[in-house]
Amino acid sequence: MELKDKIRTIPHFPKHGIFFKDITTLLQDPHAFRHVIREMLHYFDVKNINIVASAESRGFIFGAVLAHELHASFVPLRKPGKLPHKTIKQEYDTEYSKDAFEIHEDAIKNGDNVLIVDDLLATGGTSKAACDLVKKLGGNIIGLAFLIELSFLKGRDMLKDYDIFTLVDYDKEE
Repeated sequence: MELKDKIRTIPHFPKHGIFFKDITTLLQDPHAFRHVIREMLHYFDVKNINIVASAESRGFIFGAVLAHELHASFVPLRKPGKLPHKTIKQEYDTEYSKDAFEIHEDAIKNGDNVLIVDDLLATGGTSKAACDLVKKLGGNIIGLAFLIELSFLKGRDMLKDYDIFTLVDYDKEE
């Protein structure tokens, strides 16, 4: 299945010069969505994962389904002020903004095996922040799964210590 055909590119969103990868078109195709989940599951199924942590908000779409299929817990990484209990915070830079994630301080325990899931790997800032939060709580990062990688932005360079799985690669801005 050619997943790129299922992803719509929106020029100049959210600002001029950005070519946003809109996954809603892929999600509208149940066969494509199931294919993505099956491929991620196949790659990580035998890696003894007991927690799936996902970035707000598109990462939740894939992460929650993978957690269910892996019989693992799901841990949301949220924007500041969205979680009701005690949290820890990690700031990060994206390709067009500065932001932060929070996680409940009791969401991951020392030695938990964690898969981090998001829809897109760009500059690596978001994913690095997710890794930093998991490590602060004592989790073992088993790998990172993404639907899309914008490899021309070299986000893998920031994550070279981790096992990274992606399904669609854009090696130039398109």
